[in-house]
Amino acid sequence: MLTIQQIKEDPALIVKKLAVKGFAAQELIDKILLIDQQRRQLQLDNDNRATELKQYAAQIGALMKQGQKDAAEAAKAQVAQLKEEQKTVAEKLEEAEVAIRDILLTIPNIPCDMVPEGRTAEDNVVEKTGGEMPALGADALPHWDLAKKYNLIDFDLGVKITGAGFPVYIGKGARLQRALIQFFLDEAGKAGYLEVQPPYVVNEASGYGTGQLPDKEGQMYHCQLDNLYLIPTAEVPVTNIYRDVILNDNQLPIKNCAYSACFRREAGSYGKDVRGLNRLHQFDKVEIVRIEKPENSYAALEEMKDHVQGLLEKLGLPWHILRLCGGDMSFTSAITFDFEVYSAAQQRWLEVSSVSNFETYQANRLKCRYRAEDKKTRLCHTLNGSALALPRIMAALLENIGQLAPQGIVVPECLRRYTGFDIID
Repeated sequence: MLTIQQIKEDPALIVKKLAVKGFAAQELIDKILLIDQQRRQLQLDNDNRATELKQYAAQIGALMKQGQKDAAEAAKAQVAQLKEEQKTVAEKLEEAEVAIRDILLTIPNIPCDMVPEGRTAEDNVVEKTGGEMPALGADALPHWDLAKKYNLIDFDLGVKITGAGFPVYIGKGARLQRALIQFFLDEAGKAGYLEVQPPYVVNEASGYGTGQLPDKEGQMYHCQLDNLYLIPTAEVPVTNIYRDVILNDNQLPIKNCAYSACFRREAGSYGKDVRGLNRLHQFDKVEIVRIEKPENSYAALEEMKDHVQGLLEKLGLPWHILRLCGGDMSFTSAITFDFEVYSAAQQRWLEVSSVSNFETYQANRLKCRYRAEDKKTRLCHTLNGSALALPRIMAALLENIGQLAPQGIVVPECLRRYTGFDIID
């Protein structure tokens, strides 16, 4: 979340930047500044009473030594009154701090200066394009038909067992899925990311730490009896490893990767955009997470983009990179780049990765700090990215590559040592 200091330094700039995200912040910023003014007055009152109590303590001791018992008792009565007043002030002070925090939790991160203005996905900027577009005939099959033809994925069986959006991978489909996961993890390892295997459920504090709560509460599966949440991405548990942690200067940067299943309710999604693997309630993903010093985070962001681009190039898929406009960005992001692959059979682009820099926004929620060379503690910058999300990668592999060879679906060379087969026939 934003810090009070950020807001106080230039509230007009904060309001202006949040407008790029389509967020009207003026009323909330004014309210925060008013409560903060009241809070500072309360803190001053509290400090003054504490000073008075110290003075009375010294006075009572002196009076007792002088045998002035009545005066000492009168002073004690004043102390009792001051303590009651101090207790009331302390309660009001806590209420003010909670009120400020509750408002801050509802305000999104400010976008950095590189974020283009815009309201919808149509306003995103294409940064870079690569890969060769396959030339498929008019009779090209979408991945859900190919999956059925080669007995790779059973969508109906998933509906029977759980419901729509929970497919069952079968035989070579399951092995191809597992091959992609291992390939992504191995490539992350080569790039210096330390693999961790996190829990798939998190507590409320973790949800608040990375910003899924309260913003995305309705999109997360909630285990109400235990008040736990199924993770929407491994970003949540991995980044929360560093909640309430002060890192040493020489521990940064931290680079982690993790494979996990991801769970999203995707409430309100329907139509052709959710068919097959296009949008699922459960899917697999390999995530990369970085904790950086502020001065290094944008160089780290470029490294992460290069890493994801390299994966898509090795898979032989046509891709492009989008720099998201303010209106299409997430609640917590300062800047986001989406990677999309082209689905030739569906004739549309499919998002397969988002790479984001959150600057200090998550770190302030998490209290993730580092001790600099001058011994002062400062907030870290956090970053993450999908490297990669599997469903649409699988869809694009089937649709783009699977129909180029008459004998069947040719497996990309980089995956063959993991699958144990070169072709699906």
